[in-house]
Amino acid sequence: MDELDTALLTLLQEDARLTNKELAARLHVAQSTCLERIRRLTKRGILRGQHVDVDLRKIGRGTQAMVNVQLRPPNRAVIESFEAFVASLPEVLSYFVMSGSDDFLLHVAVADNEQLSAFVLDRLTQRREIVHVRTSVIFSHVRRSVVVPLPAREEA
Repeated sequence: MDELDTALLTLLQEDARLTNKELAARLHVAQSTCLERIRRLTKRGILRGQHVDVDLRKIGRGTQAMVNVQLRPPNRAVIESFEAFVASLPEVLSYFVMSGSDDFLLHVAVADNEQLSAFVLDRLTQRREIVHVRTSVIFSHVRRSVVVPLPAREEA
């Protein structure tokens, strides 16, 4: 990726609704150049879609938590089965399959602490493969809206 690709990536992350014409004007390049760059970034899998930022409080999901889950036995079948289960839960916004002491980290959003408790006690801990769950309520969540490549490290 060069500077133009990085600038294009930044603009699209700031507002994915910008037209090709608007992008080209802001970048001071021809519309055809801009369109070709977008196509290349998409083909390379760097641009994977457009997304909407939803205010969770305004849709009744103002309580967020991170839920660490440890499974046993930690084998492929157990991990894949639990991953399919987690992917089906509407409370789960995103999840990470991890190494270390915990196997999964779930980011969940629910209405309130009562619903969070019910999610953990009635949905998660009913699974036999779970041996440990640790829940941390999120007070504030800030997501970086623009992500660009890191500068290349200079070798010593």
